[in-house]
Amino acid sequence: MQRTMLKSKLHRVRVTASELGYEGSCAIDEALLEAADIREYEQIDIYNVNNGERFTTYAIRGTRGSGMISVNGAAARKAAVGDILIIATYSAYTELELSNYQPRLVYVDERNRIKRIGSTIPAQAA
Repeated sequence: MQRTMLKSKLHRVRVTASELGYEGSCAIDEALLEAADIREYEQIDIYNVNNGERFTTYAIRGTRGSGMISVNGAAARKAAVGDILIIATYSAYTELELSNYQPRLVYVDERNRIKRIGSTIPAQAA
């Protein structure tokens, strides 16, 4: 049996551009792609914290160190500049692979600069 699990996420990145006329995709700072183990053209799921929209597209490489998160094409109608997003990837794992499973969780500051990379979600205050 295989289970589909979270592979990686970029947590609370901010949209820096929204290009309706551009070919559909999401351009992401190359440093963020590497940190989250997301490959160019890999399928990504995007969850918009501001408006509740959830949609699927694919990642393309943005300028390294720019903090770029550009939502393009039809998806531009689902995210505006300044919106906060969670960008996630998933993968199928066998039971044996799950014995060593750890997702890649990337946390950023308000300018989309990496603050922390981990494999566990921090505990919430009660």
